[in-house]
Amino acid sequence: MNPDFHYYAAYCASILAGYSHEEAVAVAYSDCFVDSCSRTLLLKLNAPLAAATTQLKLELMDARTDISGLQDITRIWSSFHFLPYDLTAKPAWKSSKRYLNKYRLICNPNSALLKETVQLAKGKSPQAAGIAMHVLSDTWAHRYFAGTPSLAINNTNYYFYELFDNVPEKQLRFRHSAFTPDDLDNSLYTASIYVNSENSIMNLGHGRAGHLPDYSFVRYKYLPAWGNYEEIVKDNPSDYQNAFCQMVYALEFLRGKHQEFQCGVYATDTVADVAQEVSRILHTRQLDDSADWKALGERLSGQAIPDFSIETHQAEYLHTSGDKDNTFLGKFILAALAQKSMVTNRIYQSGNPLAGVSIDYRKEGFGGIRAFRKLLREGKP
Repeated sequence: MNPDFHYYAAYCASILAGYSHEEAVAVAYSDCFVDSCSRTLLLKLNAPLAAATTQLKLELMDARTDISGLQDITRIWSSFHFLPYDLTAKPAWKSSKRYLNKYRLICNPNSALLKETVQLAKGKSPQAAGIAMHVLSDTWAHRYFAGTPSLAINNTNYYFYELFDNVPEKQLRFRHSAFTPDDLDNSLYTASIYVNSENSIMNLGHGRAGHLPDYSFVRYKYLPAWGNYEEIVKDNPSDYQNAFCQMVYALEFLRGKHQEFQCGVYATDTVADVAQEVSRILHTRQLDDSADWKALGERLSGQAIPDFSIETHQAEYLHTSGDKDNTFLGKFILAALAQKSMVTNRIYQSGNPLAGVSIDYRKEGFGGIRAFRKLLREGKP
């Protein structure tokens, strides 16, 4: 998903769920910051590099694709952007163990790991809630792709059509110009370059489908490699509507309105008064919905929503001496470490080596950034 949903839509969901303006800004900021918290930034902050929740394009260009490099990539992208749906899944056809390990990392909504992700944020900071909302919403946008480089799983081919109401479908065309905006009028989109190598970084996530999964308005059909090249229809407006309503429900759970979080439940009643406006925004054919979501959020709260800036909380973290756990970014880092530890540990426990060896830090006395560094000094991954 794009910043319009991860920031402004997350703010709207937080307000509808009963959060104050200040709390909603914190949740929304943390949701959006997941796409900014790279090792490059953490180096600047002298913060734990293991808290990285994304990788910049330049970082990915330099990333190794040996087993250690692949595990590092998978830990980040499967934990925060492509949450695995079923770690014991089996395809209908006979497959190798190597293929099976990647197949089991395919993302889809309403998984056991999603429930654990939301429960992990219960009783924690707004930063933890924001990270959980990022993971939740991405399960809808990024479904059918895996957070590990794989041509066998993530590749697409020429059969890629955009679908319209009362208008003939149009075959999509892809180009490889990273700095050229997508051309909606001509259904011309930027995607990663085809590389006939199973572990090429070009085959990470939805790179081969470009930004299509991140646009709320688009409906398309294509032939995913993992599906034996059988047609799948992706209806983003419907998926994004579910994502928004599920965010509201999850945030209500985190605030204590519901006793437990259940997959497949959506706060349609809470959203009912604005459902028509939400649907209008999601169906609007434009590259960025930020202005529309912001207008809705400010109408809901009666407060001005500050613009997102990656710089907002850095000075506080840098200028705090000693224990940084209670700074805004310190709380984000702690929540990111917990989320990555949980997902990586579940993948490891399933017998899948693609995220590497892992322990559950919560069972190792993990109490903060200093405790995490102590664990690293003791050689615990």
